[in-house]
Amino acid sequence: MYLENLPVSRFALSRTGRGLHRAIFAALTAVLFGAAGAFAEEGGAAAPVSPYFQTAWSLLPAVIAIGLTLLTREVYTSLFAGIIVGGLLYANLDIEKMLLHVFNNGIVKLLADSYNVGILVFLVILGILVMLMNCAGGSAAFGRWANRHIKSRTDSQLATIALGVLIFIDDYFNCLTVGSVMRPVSDKSRISRAKLAYLVDATAAPICIIAPVSSWAAAVSSYVEEGNGLYLFIQAIPFNFYALLTLVMMVMLAIWKLDYGPMARHEKNALENGDLFSGAEIGSEAQNENENPRGIVLDLLFPVLVLIVCCVTGMVYSGGYFAGKGTSFVDAFANSDASVGLMLGSAVTLIITFLYYLLRRVMSFKDMTACIPGGFKSMVPAILILTFAWSLKAMTDSLGAKQFVEALVKGSASDFHSFLPAIIFLIACFLSFSTGTSWGTFGILIPITLSVFPLADPLGIVCVSACMAGAVCGDHCSPISDTTIMASAGAQCDHVAHVATQLPYAVTVAAVSFVSYLIAGFVPNAVIALPVAVVLMIGTLFVIRKLYK
Repeated sequence: MYLENLPVSRFALSRTGRGLHRAIFAALTAVLFGAAGAFAEEGGAAAPVSPYFQTAWSLLPAVIAIGLTLLTREVYTSLFAGIIVGGLLYANLDIEKMLLHVFNNGIVKLLADSYNVGILVFLVILGILVMLMNCAGGSAAFGRWANRHIKSRTDSQLATIALGVLIFIDDYFNCLTVGSVMRPVSDKSRISRAKLAYLVDATAAPICIIAPVSSWAAAVSSYVEEGNGLYLFIQAIPFNFYALLTLVMMVMLAIWKLDYGPMARHEKNALENGDLFSGAEIGSEAQNENENPRGIVLDLLFPVLVLIVCCVTGMVYSGGYFAGKGTSFVDAFANSDASVGLMLGSAVTLIITFLYYLLRRVMSFKDMTACIPGGFKSMVPAILILTFAWSLKAMTDSLGAKQFVEALVKGSASDFHSFLPAIIFLIACFLSFSTGTSWGTFGILIPITLSVFPLADPLGIVCVSACMAGAVCGDHCSPISDTTIMASAGAQCDHVAHVATQLPYAVTVAAVSFVSYLIAGFVPNAVIALPVAVVLMIGTLFVIRKLYK
């Protein structure tokens, strides 16, 4: 079943985007030259403290970047425009200070950060692994196997969801692994890359945020004092409506063959015309799999299984599990460094994969080394967008966006006691959407919530869960989210197409989650609130199905 929007001319949209870019460029130029003239008249005096610090203006860079991305469908310059605006606000229109802040304190500093570099190394190695699996014929062999055993588009979507649920350790790992493994299957079933990207994205962060053994559980636990972090995380799982209802929605969409909004056009083009991309430009390496006749399914599954084992081992290693101090597995995972663990795990996997393919004689050593630059190249767009997204977050942080939101939440806590879960959910959605980071939103809102409610208060648990659910929701919707970016990379889907097609689905779940938190605010009992939320979600989809049949 396909529900389509009114047709929109791509030519008109592109003209609008070009006109908007020209207008923004002219405005920025005027601001730059006007500011330069003003400070020249002052004789180079030191810039005053920015008047935009800890005000609503601190969110303007993210709003500009997101708005331009959605309007122009061009993510690189949109993100950079937001970074420049953030630098100008921080520097109070001082050009020299702006340039130093954007590059020294932004891009260069972030690329010198060991955690960020570890994530980038992990991305590059995963890109190389995917290229190796393709050239060895493993992806094509898995596609042939799936073509014999997965008979329908529904089965293909449910298999993608199942694999995403199984890989719950880390969202980065989930996005790239599920996308690369299921791409041949979804292509054979004529599922659009936009739909695949949605399924990959919706089983990344939403799964990790309800999995006690995951890097996300470790992050949330780190914000809770007195060693009760993991216990609180487990208690909050039944109230994490957005994550749980996203799973319900994906299954119902697959079973009912339901698509609506921009996704309907992509799915119709894929099913009727075989156009998986709906006209979006994708690199040639994203479309062509190497049909190596010697490839077997194990050539795909073995590296993936090794990657899972090595990444789990790497994460508990980074948490001190093998240090001989009696650290338990759960504690080691809670204290792990995802960047170090994933980087080491992927590096060991790459070495083992090289040895495995040599022993199998499926590829020569020269052919395998030739995959290294190709794998690196396939991840360049994701690396570039991630770098800009991190820099944009640095700009909003330097403008005091966290403190502004913190004051906003604390100011309304006493006036809307039972409505707080729904209010916190909305604030977390907005903050995560604007900054593109779930973990940063956790760091802002969870300590605030725990300062208002004691750990024993059931409503406090609901509010903490609302923080996590809202953060995942905003992260899921945001075009500058690293998870969204890597879901596009894993599915090898045009990034803007992924964001545009996913947004109506995410907003639908967010609306039902908001109503569910209103109910949970007055009835903080998971046995009652969760079944009501599931019924609301299924009922909403049933109404959509009937209205647009």
